[in-house]
Order: sequence, then C-alpha cells, then structure tokens
Amino acid sequence: MVAAGVADTGRVTKMTVNVGQATLELVADARATLGEGPVWDDARGVLWWVDVSAGLVHRFDPSSGADLPRDAGSPVGAVALRHDGTLVAALVDGIAALDPDSGRLEMLVPFDSDGGRIRSNDGKCDPAGRLWVGRVALDETPGAGSLLRVDANRTVSTHHTGLAIPNGMGWSPDGRTMYFIDSTWHEVRAYPYDPAAGTMGEGRVLVRFPDDGSVPDGMTVDEDGHLWIARWGGSCVERIALDGSVGERIALPVTRVTSCTFGGTDLGDLYVTTAGRDADTVREPLAGGLFRCRPGVRGMAPARFAG
Repeated sequence: MVAAGVADTGRVTKMTVNVGQATLELVADARATLGEGPVWDDARGVLWWVDVSAGLVHRFDPSSGADLPRDAGSPVGAVALRHDGTLVAALVDGIAALDPDSGRLEMLVPFDSDGGRIRSNDGKCDPAGRLWVGRVALDETPGAGSLLRVDANRTVSTHHTGLAIPNGMGWSPDGRTMYFIDSTWHEVRAYPYDPAAGTMGEGRVLVRFPDDGSVPDGMTVDEDGHLWIARWGGSCVERIALDGSVGERIALPVTRVTSCTFGGTDLGDLYVTTAGRDADTVREPLAGGLFRCRPGVRGMAPARFAG
C-alpha cells in the first residue's frame, strides 16, 4: 500500500452564470486540466470527480462548498463507489482501492499499460456492480482503445477492441439496455444488456451527432431513461430521448464539456465537469470548473462496485 497526498485546494469560488435559458452555478473554480467522471455518493452526501491528467480525485461537499482534491499518484480516468465506503479508481496500470479519508491506495486488478502508453478513461458500474472501464492510448491512436469489464471476483474480460476514445456509458432504469460512446463515432449506441450475465448484444445507433467539431463525451441517465450527453467542443449538455431525439440543451460558458451526473439529496442537481486543457483562459476563465444546475428531472443513484 502507498499513501496519496492531499493536493493544494486552489481557489474555490461560488457564482451564478446565466447562459441562454439555463442558470448554472459554478460550485468549484477548480481549473481542472481534464475534469471528468463525476459520481454522487449518497451515503456521504458528496460528489466525487477526477482531473484525469493531473491524477487528482476531487471531493466536493455541497453542504460546505469545499472542493478537496487528493493526489492519486497516477492519471485517473474514473472512480466508482464501494459498499464499504471506499472508492475504486481506474488508474493507468489497473484498478485500485482508494480510502478517501486516509488517501491509501491498494492495487486490486492490474492492467497491461503497454509501457505507460495506455491509460484508463471513463468508467462506471452496471446495476449488478460490475465495473466497466474504457482504455485509451495517451495519444488517442485509433484502434488502440478497448472496453473492459471487471467482475466482483476481480476477473477482467474485454468486450470491445479497436476503439479510439471509449467514453461515456450508462444503463436504462431496468438495466436491460447499455449505452456507450466512442467519441470518434460521433454517436451514441444502444446495446441489449443481460443484467445477469453482464453481456452486451448487437448495438444500434441511438443518435448521430453532426460532425461540427464537437464530439459526445461523458453521459448520465435520468430516472425516465433519458440520456444527458456532455459535448466536448460543443459548450453544452444535451438531453437525448428514448427515440433518439435531442431535447433540452444546457449551454455552458466553456467549450470543453466533459461529463455529467445527477446528485443532491433528491438526485435533482445536475453536476457538470469541464476541462481547461488548451483553453483560452482570457475568453474562458471558468474552464476546468465544476458546475451545477437543476433541469427539473431526477437521476438514479449510482451502482457500487461489488468486488
């Protein structure tokens, strides 16, 4: 085991940003290089999220407004909850258990990182507690990415190869449909899902986005089964209905919108992560911040890793 240190908290600022029809609150001016992977912890009443390339796991406490980043010692693509109150973190070289109080890390499932050229990207647990993790080349080489499943007994199986940037994923409320994004596809695909076996069927295109310089990134699913998709390069989060139609659009004052999830005591707060990587800080001073709004719908509590 090794201990991960607490990083400098930087500046935390609360302010309201009015953009289009949506009212957003900047809850943490974290200036993250690549903010990603938000997950609501209903037991602690906090939001966990990561700064991938900086190797930081953030803990945002809405009751105090404090955002505390902790150094994981490695680029971290995603975190997921465990039943014992700890987290699992998808690192470059595997899945590690992370004690959020002490910062202690313990490797649970090692991966082949190809000499550090492959890292974990987005990840999420299915309703049965299996952890799904995307793997991506550091230079985002097409074909080098994959989608893995980590079971409760820590066995790893590969369910997609030949990917470029495996990204957002989610499940329908009944657990029988899995949604998945490779950002280079410019689309969201829906797969029949067997909740007992944890297997994907033949996918179909749910929605195709225009090739306008933006790409779909992270996602979450609300209690009605609608998808909320972050648009990297598109300055927005969009709601996708079950028939693939685009509904509500929440505009943000930053270009690189990375992911989103529902949280809060009633799961009615939509938290949105963004990236400051390569941003023009004069034109986009809030890039890399964590935002929150209330779109009028509720999300679903996240599943916890069963391992």
